Amino acid sequence: MFKTLRNAFKIKDLRGRIIFTFLMLIVVRIGSELPVPGVDSDVFSQLFSGGDGMNFFDAITGGSFESMSVFALSITPYITSSIIMQLLTIAFPKLEELQRDGEEGRKKITQITRLVTVGLALMESTAMAIGFYRQGYLDTGDSKWEIALAIILVVAVLTAGSTVLMWIGERITEKGVGNGISIVLLINIVSRIPSDMTTLYEQFISGKAVSRGVLSAVIIAAVILATVIFVVFLQDAERRIPVQYSKKVQGRKTYGGASTHIPLKVNTGGVMPVIFAQSLLQTPVIIATLLGKGNGNGFWSKVLKGMSQSNWFDTSNWIYSIGVIVYVVLIIAFAYFYTSITFNPLEIADNIKRQGGFIPGIRPGKPTSDYLQSILNYVILIGAIGLTVVSLIPIFFNGVFSADLSFGGTSIIIIVGVTIETLKQIESQMMVRNYKGFLSE
Repeated sequence: MFKTLRNAFKIKDLRGRIIFTFLMLIVVRIGSELPVPGVDSDVFSQLFSGGDGMNFFDAITGGSFESMSVFALSITPYITSSIIMQLLTIAFPKLEELQRDGEEGRKKITQITRLVTVGLALMESTAMAIGFYRQGYLDTGDSKWEIALAIILVVAVLTAGSTVLMWIGERITEKGVGNGISIVLLINIVSRIPSDMTTLYEQFISGKAVSRGVLSAVIIAAVILATVIFVVFLQDAERRIPVQYSKKVQGRKTYGGASTHIPLKVNTGGVMPVIFAQSLLQTPVIIATLLGKGNGNGFWSKVLKGMSQSNWFDTSNWIYSIGVIVYVVLIIAFAYFYTSITFNPLEIADNIKRQGGFIPGIRPGKPTSDYLQSILNYVILIGAIGLTVVSLIPIFFNGVFSADLSFGGTSIIIIVGVTIETLKQIESQMMVRNYKGFLSE
C-alpha cells in the first residue's frame, strides 16, 4: 500500500489529485468542528452521553451529530437519496431508460439525486430544528419572529452543510482520487478512532497491573486484527460461475470459443444491509431522545431500549438483547432485498445467450436464470451471516465489557472496503504508466 502511494507521488497528475483530496478532507474536518449558530453544543454532548442510539450516527458523522456542528447531517441525505433513486429506477420505466441511456442519462439521474438530497436534508433539518425549539435547546428570543428566524437559521445551516459535503464528495470524484462520497464517509469514521483507542486504553490498560494491562492490550489488538482480516476476506471473496462461449467462423477467422466466468461477490450488498438495519432501529431511538421520551418505564420505552445497541449484551438486563434477533433478521432481509434490486439473473442469462455463451451443464435461457438465482441465494446468505458476525463483535464487547465506543463492525467494513477500492482506482491509473503497486503484487 505504501509503495503504491510512494509511486503515485512520483506522477505529477496523481500527486495533484491526492493533494486535492487531502485538502478537501481538511475542509470536511474543519466544518465538523464548527457549531451551528444558536445551538449549545454542550447540551447535545450531555444529552447523548448515555450512548443510546448514538454510536452509529456518531461514527458516520465523525462526531458532528453529537456536537451539533455545521456538518451534523453528514452525507446521510445523499446516501438515502441514492437508495431511493435505485428503488425508483426499478419502479419507473422512464428512469430505467435514463440509466441505460449512456452518459447523458446518468447525468440526469445524478441531477435528480442531488435535488432529492437537498429535499431530504431540508426535511431532516426542519424536523430537528423544531424538535430543538420544543425542548428548549435553541437560543431564541421571546417574539414569534425571533423564534422563526432562529429555526430558519438552523435549517439553513444544516441543509447547507449537507449540500456542501455532497459537493465536496463530487469534486473528490472528479478532481481527486475518485470515490468521493465514500472517502468523505471514511474520513469521518477514521477521525473517531483516536478517541476510541484512548477510551480502550483508559478503561482496560491505564492504572492496571502490568501483566493485566499487557494481556488486555494483546486481546484488544487480536480482536481488531482478526476482525479486519475477516472483513478483507469477506469483501474480496467471490463465487465464480464458469461460462463457455461457442466458436463462430466469419470468413477465414474464428471468433469466440473462450472460457470466462461470472464473479458473484459473497458480500453482494456491501455494507448497505447493515446501514439499513442500523438506521431503521436507531432512528426511532434518536427521535425519542430528542423529544425526551427515551427514559421512561412504560412498554414503549422498553421497546426503544431493546432497539438501542447500547443495551444489547448487557449482563444485568439480558431481556433487551432480544433486539439482536431483530437486528440479525433485518440484516439478512436487507441483504436479499438490496441484491435483488442491483443484480438481475434474468438479464444476465439473456446477455449470455445473446453472446452465444452458456454455463456448462445448464441450458441457456430460463434454466440459466434459475441456476444463477439459486447460487445467488446461497451466496447472499453466507455474505449476510458474515456481515452479521462482523457487526455484532464490537457490540458484544461494548455490552459485556461496557466499552463505550463509536467504532464498530460497520466502521471496519467501510474502512476496509473504501481503502481497497481507492487503492484499486489509484493503481488503475498507475498501470497505464507501467507502475506496479501493492494490489498487483
